[in-house]
Amino acid sequence: MSPERCADLSRSAGESLVGTATTATSWLLVEVPGTWPRDVSAGDALPPRARSAVDAWLEGTPGSRLLFVRRPGRAGAPSVAFVVRADERSSEVRRLELASPEELASVELASAGDLVEDPLVLVCGHGVRDACCALRGGAVFSALAPTLPEASLWISSHQGGHRFAANVLVLPAGLQFGRVEPEEAPGVVSRALAGAIELDRYRGRTCFAPAAQAAERAVREAAVLDRVDDLRLVGIEGDVVRFVTRGGTEHTAIVETREGPTVPASCGAVAEPQPLLSARLA
Repeated sequence: MSPERCADLSRSAGESLVGTATTATSWLLVEVPGTWPRDVSAGDALPPRARSAVDAWLEGTPGSRLLFVRRPGRAGAPSVAFVVRADERSSEVRRLELASPEELASVELASAGDLVEDPLVLVCGHGVRDACCALRGGAVFSALAPTLPEASLWISSHQGGHRFAANVLVLPAGLQFGRVEPEEAPGVVSRALAGAIELDRYRGRTCFAPAAQAAERAVREAAVLDRVDDLRLVGIEGDVVRFVTRGGTEHTAIVETREGPTVPASCGAVAEPQPLLSARLA
C-alpha cells in the first residue's frame, strides 16, 4: 500500500487554511523549461551570471520571492520573466522578454520590462519538491487552461505549503488559495480576477504577515466581505490587528497561535504539530 500523501493527511485532520499564505510583496518569476531542482534558489538551473543577478535582486528587495515558471507548448519561444510588485496599496507586473535566461545578467531588474495589465495565475506543480503539487497542481492547471489566456496561466515552482495542494496564486493582487479542486478552479480564479475572494479556499493575502492574514479572515467572515478592496490594513500591535472597511468602519481582531493537527509538512516528512492561527473580533 502506498503511503498517504501530505495533502490527504492535512485535509483529513481538518487543518485550517487560515493564515497559511506565503508572505512576499515582490516576486521575480523566471521561465525555466524542463525539470526544476528541489530548491530553485540554489543549484545550476540558471547560468552563473544570471544567478548572481537574481541573488542580488533578492538581497536588495525586501519581502521578495523567486519562482520558476513554465507552460507546456512553449518550446523554442523566447524566455520571459516577470517582476511583480504585490503590495496592498501598490501593484504592477513588468514583463521582460529574453533571448535566454542568461540575459537576466544584463538587465536592471528593479526597473526593466514593459508594464502589462493582464494578471498572472500560478499553479504550483513542483513535482521534485512534492508529489502532491505535481498530481493536484497538474490537474488544476489542465482545468484552468481552457478558461484563461495563455499569457496569464503558468505552472510555478514551490509556493509554500505542499500539504495544501493544489495551490493557486493570483498576482499582483497576491491572493493565495489552497485545496483547489479541478472542477472548482475556474470559478475560484474567475472570482479572484474580478476582485472577489472564495473564502473557503483562501489561504491569505501574500502582502500580509500570518497574523494579519488570520485577522483579515475573521473580519471578512464576521462582516460578510468578500471583495479584495473591502478592507485595508491599519496596523499590527503584537496580537492585535486593525482593519478598516471602505465605508470607514474599523475592526479590531485578536490573533491567537496554538498547536494544530499533527501532520507532515510535506510528503515523506515526519508528522509534527502544525501552527494554528485563529482570530476573534474585539
